[in-house]
Amino acid sequence: MEDVKEKILIVEDEPDTRFILSKLLTKDNYEVVSVSNGIAALEKLQDYKPKVIIADWTMPQMDGLELCDIIKQNEKYKSIYFIMLTARSAVKDRVKGLDVGADDFLLKPTENQELLARIRSGVRIYNLQAELKHSEREKALLHMAATIGHNLNNPLGSLKLFVEDLKSEILEDSKNNYKEDFELIEEAIKRISDLASDLSKLKDPTTENYTPDTKMIKLS
Repeated sequence: MEDVKEKILIVEDEPDTRFILSKLLTKDNYEVVSVSNGIAALEKLQDYKPKVIIADWTMPQMDGLELCDIIKQNEKYKSIYFIMLTARSAVKDRVKGLDVGADDFLLKPTENQELLARIRSGVRIYNLQAELKHSEREKALLHMAATIGHNLNNPLGSLKLFVEDLKSEILEDSKNNYKEDFELIEEAIKRISDLASDLSKLKDPTTENYTPDTKMIKLS
């Protein structure tokens, strides 16, 4: 089975630098896409999901700082690890970058091995964040399922008692007239009871598509 390559997006207006970075990362077994400015990067993010973005600070149309600010304010993209390439070494510039959410900085010209090390670190951080989100999502689903399952049991118990009382109060010679109705009610109660039991015992929550925009918890 072929290894899945980690995706990197390079945002750099200088063609030579863009080419060199692309060759370096491709050779190091990354899947690489490169664009020349922040506007093009935002367009590319519509159909390309990188774990790391490497962006030059100074670019036409939209620079790396503005791009970083937009990405980090977007819930869909904010977990992407953002590495800023810059010739600015002043502390105030780095503070400005950190304030908009940049995760790392590299001074231009970059040293290849240092860049690769920073990318590996960024991929690890991205993966850890994704695992944490998945774990939190699973925990939330378990809590929700257990709560719904528990809360269904009380009204179910009352409904069962009500049905039994109703059956006992109906005259014996009239029971046959309601036999099918009671069977349908009892079957519905059993299905709800089974659902409550499945929700309460849920251990490994997964979801499946119900409609293109909706997912459902998959039950046994």
